[in-house]
Amino acid sequence: MTVTVRFAPSPTGNIHIGNARTALFNWLFALKHKGRFIQRFDDTDVARSKQEYANAILYDLHWLGIYPDATDYQSRRFEHYDAAVERLKTAGLLYPCYETAEELELRRKVRLSRKLPPVYGREALALTSAEMAAFEAEGRKAHWRFLLPNYEDGDPEKTVRTDVTWTDVVRGEETVDLASLSDPVLVREDGTYLYTLPSVVDDIEMGVTHVIRGDDHVTNTGVQIALFRALGSEPPRFGHHNLLTTSTGDGLSKRTGALSIGSLRAQGIEPMAVASLAVLIGTSENTEAVPTMAELAEKFDPASVSKSAAKFDPADLTALNRTLLQHMPFAEARDRLAVLGVTGDNAEAFWLAVRANVDTVADALNWWKILRDGPATPAEFSDEDRDFVRAAFELLPEEPWDGTTWKVWTKTVMQATGRKGKPLFLPLRQALTGPLPGPDLASLLPVLGREGTLARRP
Repeated sequence: MTVTVRFAPSPTGNIHIGNARTALFNWLFALKHKGRFIQRFDDTDVARSKQEYANAILYDLHWLGIYPDATDYQSRRFEHYDAAVERLKTAGLLYPCYETAEELELRRKVRLSRKLPPVYGREALALTSAEMAAFEAEGRKAHWRFLLPNYEDGDPEKTVRTDVTWTDVVRGEETVDLASLSDPVLVREDGTYLYTLPSVVDDIEMGVTHVIRGDDHVTNTGVQIALFRALGSEPPRFGHHNLLTTSTGDGLSKRTGALSIGSLRAQGIEPMAVASLAVLIGTSENTEAVPTMAELAEKFDPASVSKSAAKFDPADLTALNRTLLQHMPFAEARDRLAVLGVTGDNAEAFWLAVRANVDTVADALNWWKILRDGPATPAEFSDEDRDFVRAAFELLPEEPWDGTTWKVWTKTVMQATGRKGKPLFLPLRQALTGPLPGPDLASLLPVLGREGTLARRP
């Protein structure tokens, strides 16, 4: 059996880091088991689904390092769902209902007043052909409910506790009592499908072996397992991970665009920073910057995921990003640096000098400008420090320069002036790069060169 997973968002907006968590869990699970990853778009809501969002989701996945083995769209598979509906109707497991939303709400309140579970009472099962015809004559259209197998003696009105139990890939043993649920609507009045039926039909026909998704779907899983069996198929293995929230506990939404993958990319966050946080937060693993997807797959263990919500501070992404950049080779940064205008023989040495002092690759441009044009804010020296720096510049070694030049120079200056420690180093740094702390001058000085250094003599 080939492990087969799927990521199935609705293309109604841009995916955010919480959606990426689900996609990455599935991708890493497939990687660990040498399986297949299917990208499926649940776009049966034709009015809200847009191809531009589907395209953007695929782009975001590729940027993260996820490359689907197959891509499909539910909007192209309606005939499969139609066939499943006819099978369920023939088996007596899909029945028409005509209640309005107001009537259903009234019945819910009545049941609550009688201390009964606020679930649908299956009143529509008792409708006669004449009554249904009368509703149709009024202009009402039927919605169709799936008859859950939670009754005894062939009498749907005698509901009994009916446990659906599975071993969750993430959470361990899970149980849902079908008697606590209403028969789910599978087909709306206008003939369109809700999420449940197309998802189950697709999972069957696409050979999905594992469904890994957010824990807001745990209850849905009980219903879907019953539907799998009603359609003559054994259900896949299910796993439900905790949801990603902000540090204040707020959920994420595609509609608001909060923390969308596109916005994080635009901020200069590296894909592996996003992947590292999205996968490791809310698990027993330390949330650390993992440089490659292969290494992240080694760390990934669904069973290590907590049952509590995974809260994170967006600032954590910046910290992870900074760690990744500190070790990023020039070959990986070269093209993006070139777009910024960082080119030439010194580009590699420059990157290696500044990468430990930037939050994003784009931040390197600030240091490039300082080296090219001088500090944006010239240092203000006391008379004593100005005299010291001028004297120090007279002691600059001759070229060629390398990584030892800074040490040789400062040792010479110390011997000549008697200064050491901060009084020696700080005025020199201020003259070379400005008042802010910055890259290691031992690495930066050869990039600046003797001529560039002398140009900064106050």
